[in-house]
Amino acid sequence: MDGDRVEIDGGIMEGGGQILRVSTALSCVLGLPLRVRRIRAGRSQPGLRPQHLSGLEIVRDLCDGKLGGGEIGSTEITFTPGKIKGGTHIADTKTAGSVCLLMQVAMPCVLFAASPSELHLKGGTNAEMAPQIDYTVMVFKPIVEKFNFKFNCDIKRRGYYPQGGGEVVVQMSPVKELSPINLTERGTVTKIYGRAFVAGALPIKLAKDMSAAAVRCIRREIRDLYINIQPVREPDDQAVGTGSGIIIVAETSTGCLLAGSSLGKRGKNADKVGIEAAEMLLQNLKHGGTVDDSLQDQLIIFMALAKGVSRVKSGPITLHTQTAIHFAEQLTKAKFTVTKSEEKDPSNDSYIIECQGMGMINPNL
Repeated sequence: MDGDRVEIDGGIMEGGGQILRVSTALSCVLGLPLRVRRIRAGRSQPGLRPQHLSGLEIVRDLCDGKLGGGEIGSTEITFTPGKIKGGTHIADTKTAGSVCLLMQVAMPCVLFAASPSELHLKGGTNAEMAPQIDYTVMVFKPIVEKFNFKFNCDIKRRGYYPQGGGEVVVQMSPVKELSPINLTERGTVTKIYGRAFVAGALPIKLAKDMSAAAVRCIRREIRDLYINIQPVREPDDQAVGTGSGIIIVAETSTGCLLAGSSLGKRGKNADKVGIEAAEMLLQNLKHGGTVDDSLQDQLIIFMALAKGVSRVKSGPITLHTQTAIHFAEQLTKAKFTVTKSEEKDPSNDSYIIECQGMGMINPNL
């Protein structure tokens, strides 16, 4: 069997956990045995961290696969997938490791399962270096569902750095195949909304300050639009630990959703958190694309698996996206091209990511 393993170099390009997520999800869906070497080679703590291991374990469990080298700190794994079953599965990072990243690796797999799945994902819901759960629900979900599937995401409990303790339940039914998407028309921004939250020991005043600072910042660029950023205190029985943050979403006339977000941390002024999120949103609106920087790379695996040609207009291509494209092409028969978009407005810096998908058909249905 070993001669037939696809060899993945986990140390190239972005060189992080994303390589592991994209390649193991595709290995599971396509039934390709895999070896990943030099996992997170360029990171300060190379090898598997708890959240990467939890992600590998849930994929293994979803398909009755075999995982070799699955321990914290391991820089090489082998993975042999089996049949994707569906059913109820639990993944627990036991840290503040991101539940959203667990969802990223599991979701493509359960789409091609034999029966519906319910995933109980435990860890951090609002973590640094990962999409916040609010982003997943408010932006990722409505856009990714354009590939012609639906999922339900129920936030049972929020969990923050350092202890985590959050839980999200994702329910999803399998599909026969994915439809391609065409997201090339931005349209005009019609509304801006969001939520600024505090939990645990923090007063609601901080959420109000984050919201007000964000609104002031956006107002300097966009004067005539109603902006509704709700300050929220998370109920104590639905949040573990102390945390704060903000997410702001701009919705356009063509149904595009672009966002900016930021997390509070000790010693960081609430105004600064709000301004950071507002500036990120404005930056994402400036490039003229239909997706923001966080969504860009998350769509690649679905574009690769879909049947037909998908086209997405984005801002400058991030290293995460280049990495996702590289490994999606290596493992599937999908072909990607990235071209500079012809713009009427010279200040726009946008690109068209086009993909001829492999047209994966679910063998279990």
